[in-house]
Amino acid sequence: MKELIKKLVEAWGPSGYEHEVRALIQEEVSNLADDMYVDPLGNLICRVGSGGKKIMVSSHMDEIGLMATFIEPKSGYLRFANIGGLNKTTLFGNRVRFENGVIGVIGAHDSWNAQDDLNNFYVDVSDGNGSHLVEEGSPAALWRGMEERGTRLVSKAMDDRIGCVVAIEAMRKLNKKTPNEVYFAFTVQEEVGLRGARTAAYGISPDVGIALDVTATGDEIKNRKMGVKLGGGAAIKIHDPGLVVPPAVRDWMVDRAEADGVPYQLELLTGGTTDAAAIQLTQAGVPSGCISIPCRFVHTTSETVDIRDVQACVDLLAGLLGNPVAI
Repeated sequence: MKELIKKLVEAWGPSGYEHEVRALIQEEVSNLADDMYVDPLGNLICRVGSGGKKIMVSSHMDEIGLMATFIEPKSGYLRFANIGGLNKTTLFGNRVRFENGVIGVIGAHDSWNAQDDLNNFYVDVSDGNGSHLVEEGSPAALWRGMEERGTRLVSKAMDDRIGCVVAIEAMRKLNKKTPNEVYFAFTVQEEVGLRGARTAAYGISPDVGIALDVTATGDEIKNRKMGVKLGGGAAIKIHDPGLVVPPAVRDWMVDRAEADGVPYQLELLTGGTTDAAAIQLTQAGVPSGCISIPCRFVHTTSETVDIRDVQACVDLLAGLLGNPVAI
C-alpha cells in the first residue's frame, strides 16, 4: 500500500487539472471494477456489483494549488491566484511545480509580514538565462516528495489522495464481491467547492453516500480541542459545518467497526467539510456519512497520516461494502 500512496501523493493535480492522477488510478483499478467511465466533468466512476442498495463512495483527486495570473515585465516574477484554500502562512520559500515540469519558488515582499495579503507573494521561475518558462494561465501545485517516519507518512497531498488509496484498497479487498451496487467516485474540484461530487452524485443517484477524506487532529500542542488523534483508528464523522450525519448512518458505521474489530474514533469537526456535504443534497436527498483519515498539518506540504489509521479505514470501508446495508 505504501507504494501506491507514494505514487498518488507525488502526482501532480490541482483542482480542475486532475488528469494525471486520474490516469494513475485508472491503471490501478482497471481489473477491480465491473464498469468504469469518466463523466463530463472529469470524475472517474467505477461500479462494483449490481443489485442491492446503491452506495456512492467519494474521494477527491485534486489538491490545492495556484494559477499564474500575470508576469511582471522586468523581473519575470509570476503573480498568482489561489486554487483552493492556500494557507498564506506556509507560502514563503515553498516550491511549486507547473505542468510543464518547471519548479518555482514562492517569494514575498517583506517576507516577515507578507501573510496578510496574497498580492505580497510571487513565484520565481527564473533560470538565469532570461528564458520565458511559464505562461500566464498556467496552474501549479505545491511540490514536495513523500517522506516516511516510522508509521507516519508525510506528503504534500494526503488531502485527498490518501482517501483515493483507501477506496482502491477496499476495491482490492472486495474483489468484485458485494451484495450492493457500489460506485467508487474519484472526484474532481473538491477544493474549489465540492463540484465533482455534486455532479457525480446527480448522475449516480445513490441510496447512501460515503465520503473518504482527511480530518484534523487534536493531538498537537495548543491545538484545537478535538478527540481525533493519529494512531487512534478510522475517524467516523458525526458532524462538521457542512454535514450533520444521520444517526442511522453513524450507527451503521460504528456497528460495523465494532463487529469487525476495527479501531475507530468519533469525529466532530468545527471547520471544513467533505464531498458528503454535496452528496446529501442531491435530488431528493441522500443519507450520507464520512470515513475520515486523521491528518496533521492539513493544507501544507507536510500533511501527516499514520499508516495504521489508513489500514483501519480500508478495513472499515470494505466491511461496510461487503455486507448488506443496515440502514
